[in-house]
This record gives sequence, C-alpha cells and structure tokens, in this order.
Amino acid sequence: MIRQFPELPRVNIGFFPTPLHRLDRISEQTGYDVWIKRDDFTGRNLYGGNKVRKLEFLMGYAKANGYDYVITYGATQSNHAMQTITAARICGLEPIVYLRTVVEPDPNDLRANLLLDSIYGAEVHVLAGDADQKAESAKRIAELEAQGHKVYDVPVGGSNEVGVCGYVNGYLELLGQLEAADKRMDYLFTTTGSGGTLAGLVAGKKFADDDTKIIGVSVGLKDDAYEQRVADLANQALDHMGASDVRVSTEDFSVDNNYVGEGYEIPSPAGTAAIRRLARYEGLLVDPVYTGKAFSGLLDYLDSGRLPKGSTVVFLHTGGTTALFAEQAIVGPVMRD
Repeated sequence: MIRQFPELPRVNIGFFPTPLHRLDRISEQTGYDVWIKRDDFTGRNLYGGNKVRKLEFLMGYAKANGYDYVITYGATQSNHAMQTITAARICGLEPIVYLRTVVEPDPNDLRANLLLDSIYGAEVHVLAGDADQKAESAKRIAELEAQGHKVYDVPVGGSNEVGVCGYVNGYLELLGQLEAADKRMDYLFTTTGSGGTLAGLVAGKKFADDDTKIIGVSVGLKDDAYEQRVADLANQALDHMGASDVRVSTEDFSVDNNYVGEGYEIPSPAGTAAIRRLARYEGLLVDPVYTGKAFSGLLDYLDSGRLPKGSTVVFLHTGGTTALFAEQAIVGPVMRD
C-alpha cells in the first residue's frame, strides 16, 4: 500500500501521470529489463522537461503567499529558468531570470531556451560566468519591493524544500505505475545537477518504504559534501510535508561523477554515443547536457554487467532536448559518426 501524499499548495500546470514504457531493443541488447519514465512529457510547454513537477508546488506556494514576481537562476540555456518563466506566465506572475554564461550566446541569433525566454517576454539578465547572480538579483528584488511588489526568490533548479516535494510525489506516481504493470523496480537512474530531483526521489523512496537503489549521474563535478546536501534537502522536504518521522541519509542513494566529461555544458564522447544509440534503436531523444550523459552512465552499467543480470532498471527522462538546438559548443558532434 503506497503512503498518501499530503495536501500542499499546488497549481495544475502539468499533465500527469507521465508515460512509463519499456525500451525493448535496449533490453534485448543488454540482458536487462529497461524502462523509461517520460518526464520530458510533463507539459504544458513541450520543451524543457521535468521541472514542472517542482514548479507546481513552487508556484502554488507563491500564489498562496501573495507573491506577484518570481526570480530564479541558471546558465543561459537553463531548462529550469525557461520552465519557471512558462509557469509564471500560466499563473499570472511576472518572471525574472539571472543567467550566467558557460557558453557565450550570440544576442543576434538566440537559440533553444534563450529564444523561448524571449518569446515569453521575460525579464532576462545575462551575466558573465563568474558573476554573483544572487548579489545582482538582490538589487532588483530591493527595487521591486520598494515599489510594493512581493518577490519569490526561487533557487537554481527549484531545489528547495517546496520544489523537492514535486519529486516525492513523482516517485509515488512511478511506484503506482510499476505496481499496475506488475513490475518491481530494482534500480532507478537519473541525472543530477542542483540536486532537487534526486533529493525528491530519495525522499519519495523513504516515504514509501521502498528499497530501490537510486543512482544519480552527475552533469557537473560535485564536491565531497554534495551527497550530504542532497540528503539534507530531502529531509527538509519531508519536514515540509509533515513527515519528520521519515529520514534520509547518504546511504540511501549514490552519486556517480564518472560521466561528466570535461564539465557542465561540454558534450562528452560517451554522452554523444548514448544520444545516437537511444535515437537509432528506440527513436527517442536525450540531450547533450543532462540526459545524454546520464543515459551514457546507465548504458555503461548495463553493458559492463555492473548490475545483476535480469534486473528491472528505470531511467527517469528529465527532458531538456532543446539543448540539441543550442549553440554548437553545447550540441557537440552528435550529427556525425
């Protein structure tokens, strides 16, 4: 019996449950029972991906507490920033984003998420990669508050105790789908960046008293304290849900840094190969920044036999395929063999 998720402020901006289906040809190739959870389909915007789960709760909190502006942060091609803008527009809030340059964009040739940010008419601030986004945004927040506005400051990736609740709920949704399919999940793989999605999944696992092994594949190098920060964030979300009897520790999940390549937003050879393999054998697309690297990690675990043969393995597709239409330095050589 799956434990009931509590009532929390929430807005309906996604389409759930997202599909869960088997990757038949990858399963045949590898000798594992491989499934994919399609959180690239969370809607309403076709692009960006999984942040809608967090944003339902973040925007719900903003509306319930009388905010009229939302500010958030990311890199120039941030999925989270673009989807926060989308969610704010749906909810009648004014969006502002502070974006740092990892790959320098051409202001005369906006691509992918930057193009969408412009179409949505957001207030966009593009800063140098080493700029202090929070210090810059603090000036704008003070200015708006002096005018009588109330500004909700949302962290990178929507990764606070409110947003993380979206993936506690998402994990329960996944368990319900697996139960309906008469399946038991042995391993769950996902990408991890700011840590909010991973924290929510692990909190959901503990909330449901489930024993699936969760592996987060890093998209940027993490320091030694990263896993503890994820566990702390998971516990903050559980407290927010009124589930302080449930605790997460770093023993409840693992983070694998071996598939980052040269760094964040820099395509890796393994990630490029994973994009091609999934496209050519399953007709599905993943991106070079997040899901391509995560899927390359999953494939390496399967191809090398690091997991027990016959295990049921689920890959959480967190979206972000707009990056395939970003600057060439981000896309990489994916179109060439």
